[in-house]
Amino acid sequence: MSLLADVPAPPTSPRQEIRQPSRKPFLPWLLLSAAMVILGVLTGFPLVRLVLMSFQEYERAQLMGQPASWVGFDNYTTILTDVDGFWPVLARSFVLMVVLVAVTITLGMLVALLMMRVGKGLRLLMSIGLLLAWAMPSLAATTVWGWLFDTQYGVINNLLTAITGDRWFGYSWLLDPLSFFVIVACIVVWGAVPFVAFTLYAGLTQIPEEVIEAAQLDGASAFQRFRLIQVPYVRTIITVLVVLSMIWDLKLFTQVFVLQDIGGDRELTSTIGVYIYQTGMAQGHYGLASAIGVIFVIVMLAIAYPYVRRTLREEEL
Repeated sequence: MSLLADVPAPPTSPRQEIRQPSRKPFLPWLLLSAAMVILGVLTGFPLVRLVLMSFQEYERAQLMGQPASWVGFDNYTTILTDVDGFWPVLARSFVLMVVLVAVTITLGMLVALLMMRVGKGLRLLMSIGLLLAWAMPSLAATTVWGWLFDTQYGVINNLLTAITGDRWFGYSWLLDPLSFFVIVACIVVWGAVPFVAFTLYAGLTQIPEEVIEAAQLDGASAFQRFRLIQVPYVRTIITVLVVLSMIWDLKLFTQVFVLQDIGGDRELTSTIGVYIYQTGMAQGHYGLASAIGVIFVIVMLAIAYPYVRRTLREEEL
């Protein structure tokens, strides 16, 4: 008889006796249901309403209770064939957006790199200054910049008069479209750089110091370390910042609208956000304004989709 037959079987491990609780796939959706309902009411309903109005003849009379008539794609046809109104505004908005995004990301990266180089005291002062610029409301910031470039009493005109000896009083910076958009760019970049700088600084500080030190020992220059190490590490962050900046800058409204009230030419300086407001609220063509809004949403989705898709692919790798 074998001796192994008398050996008792080893006791069952306690871990084997513990039964795994069954997963409840509906529980996460139940927890998210409240947030989804709120988002559906606050975001989904206005979006559906916008799409419906874009297929209707919706004017001021409809606000008074008259029923809106369905016009199909007439609003879209009117907008897309408006070569003197919609298309120049859209092209102007795209050019402005490209310039603003390029300048904002570049300056934000430079500020983030500078914050990594300076000491703690100076970094604290820089952070406070950036936070103050970031915290200032767009309306207040635009009003201050408007005072700086005021035609009669602006600081810039007074300063140029004192420096050059020529009389700059009465010169309108906002009347010329080029100088108007230069001022708009200054306001937007001034308020957007802090967010970009803080975000990039947070990403750059996560790069292992051993990698930077190894590159220095291999003889890599500062620019080579930036191009080959730092940028690849924060490429996903840069992509997100570019997409957000493109959306924010393309729907620019407050800065342009306020400067137009101060002294800008509305016909030559309107962007897509201001154009939608003028068509809807000012002129009362709510159906046309809704159609422009739908086109604008489609354009923004088309812009953001390639960047988001590339980011998701990089995360999967």
